[in-house]
Amino acid sequence: MEPQKNLNRLLSQEASLHLLQKLQAESYPLAYQHEKHRVTLLDQAGNELLYFRLPLLLPPPQALGQVKRWDMHYVILLIQSGNCAMGYFENGLNLDHKVFRSYMVRKKQGKSQVKYLKTKGKSRAGSRVRLGETVEFFENINERLQEYFEEHEVHRIAMSCSKILIPYLFDSKVTTPFDKRDERIFKIPRHVHTPIYEVMMSTNNYLLKGELIYDESQQQLLDSLIPIAAATEPDTEWEF
Repeated sequence: MEPQKNLNRLLSQEASLHLLQKLQAESYPLAYQHEKHRVTLLDQAGNELLYFRLPLLLPPPQALGQVKRWDMHYVILLIQSGNCAMGYFENGLNLDHKVFRSYMVRKKQGKSQVKYLKTKGKSRAGSRVRLGETVEFFENINERLQEYFEEHEVHRIAMSCSKILIPYLFDSKVTTPFDKRDERIFKIPRHVHTPIYEVMMSTNNYLLKGELIYDESQQQLLDSLIPIAAATEPDTEWEF
């Protein structure tokens, strides 16, 4: 169960590495979740004390100290109704990006055509135009994804996409180059604003930081693990 009142602290990559090494050196009980790239710190009875999301460029605990170099090639994919920002990254650096926009929102109601059909079920001329653009929107996304996966080895897929749009992505005539249950998928654990290039790069900066998530009752434990000076403010630039 997640802590009832969550606090969080963002850490640089260096501070995250030191914390992970300290947790291992002092033999704290840890549980690693691959899908969240997150370590859970446990007490001796197996109760969850706090969560530590690792920076995307840090290896999981079991690989720490066993690899001389940890290469991470990943795709960031941000999708909302009518807006998509996506990019290919190697070790934190963006090597390619693309922004797609589509006429998917009914202007008067401000509701996406996909949600409208879920409730109304009928499609007039304007609706058919929006649906046509929706189909093309996801075909364009998958075409660019296919290019990334054909040209590069992709280790992780960092995604933010509403549940209602997931079927349109994976049921497109242009196939998605990974399955919806692909173990490389990493659901971005925070709200993402309307996807544009700047939002994608801000999201990347966030993923390159570590994040401690804890209940306020664990503040003393947290302070014993890492000095306050090692924390960074949310959305500051990544410290290499």
